[in-house]
Amino acid sequence: MPLSPNPYAALKEASQYVRLFRGKTFVVKVGGEVIAEPKIRKALCEQIALLWSFSIKVVVVHGGGAELDAVCEAMQIPVEKVAGRRVTSPEVLDAAKMVFAGQVHMDLLAELQAAGVPAVGLTGLDAGLVKAHRRPPVSVVPDGATEAQLVDYGLVGDIDAIDPHVLSHLLDGNFLPVVAPLSGGEDGAIYNTNADTIAASLAAALGAEKLFFLLSVPGLLKDVARSSSLIPHATLEELAGFEAKGIISGGMRPKLTAVKAALHGGVPSAHLVSGLAPDALLAEIFTNEGSGTMIVPGIVPGTIPSTTPSIGANATAVAG
Repeated sequence: MPLSPNPYAALKEASQYVRLFRGKTFVVKVGGEVIAEPKIRKALCEQIALLWSFSIKVVVVHGGGAELDAVCEAMQIPVEKVAGRRVTSPEVLDAAKMVFAGQVHMDLLAELQAAGVPAVGLTGLDAGLVKAHRRPPVSVVPDGATEAQLVDYGLVGDIDAIDPHVLSHLLDGNFLPVVAPLSGGEDGAIYNTNADTIAASLAAALGAEKLFFLLSVPGLLKDVARSSSLIPHATLEELAGFEAKGIISGGMRPKLTAVKAALHGGVPSAHLVSGLAPDALLAEIFTNEGSGTMIVPGIVPGTIPSTTPSIGANATAVAG
């Protein structure tokens, strides 16, 4: 009878990461396409619950684009997106309030509670968490185009300031904050603000160890039609090269803009991970091999880049 593999090997490997990350802050951005399916949402919340049980401080930021599209369609509200970002009319904003602070938010909170996590729901308006102003018309090169056009995104908020005190109080009290992507202006206005942007800003403001984007794809792909073309490791310089080659398009554009903002803001690493594959988030955090794409500011001079970061590379900042 063949010998079975050591049943404790994986536990020993994971324990190294548990010790390194205990007490650290992770920001996890969850796309609406990931949490729309109840079974997938349940599995994801169980992964997040495990992180919380290891005394890792987790802040969840969620989107809900697919659900918002469906509500807009049902209400016969036009849906317009340019370069992966939504144009928000007053009617779209009303629908966003219903979806982001309602259905999607409540479903996620309920599932986290069921997984044993004391989750607390907020929006960017709570305690002035995310303060913003209306985005002025901006010059954008749409996907597939070569020339820029002026785009008015409507009632979309560009972030002016983050006040993380309410999050810090919740985290210190062992609660898990869940943030919906709405922001507030000084004049009382409410804005739809990209959830990727909010997640990156919160990660920088909290001094997070890692920022995760959970996607419907395995990570950053060289060819969006082939999941086998996963890029496991990249630097900001390499990202610029991918953009120049047109590899990055659609909804991946705002995500990688957010990644760059977070890394420039002092977050040591950002990770693009499947939210659909079983336990992909745990594999990215607690194994040497990872499961998605890890992005760091740069390579330390004198080191050899690796597509499979060692525990040291996976756990600490890689300086640019």
